[in-house]
Amino acid sequence: MDTIETIRYTGPALKVRTQVRGGFVNRVVIMLGSIARQLDRMLERRRGRLALLEMTDEQLKDIGVSRCDAHREGIRSFWE
Repeated sequence: MDTIETIRYTGPALKVRTQVRGGFVNRVVIMLGSIARQLDRMLERRRGRLALLEMTDEQLKDIGVSRCDAHREGIRSFWE
């Protein structure tokens, strides 16, 4: 089992705009936005993995995951 994907919230995205075009500030804003999105994805993945650990055997059976696979996935680090 590689990774169990989770359903993500797809609400309105946070958009950051700057009046400076093509400058250093613009590149920094883009880079920080990219880092924030990556952190959001990692934390969302971690929340999904923790949810697997809280599921009952019946719930895991419904989604086709064994308790062993759920535990293995649940203890992985958030950056993996």
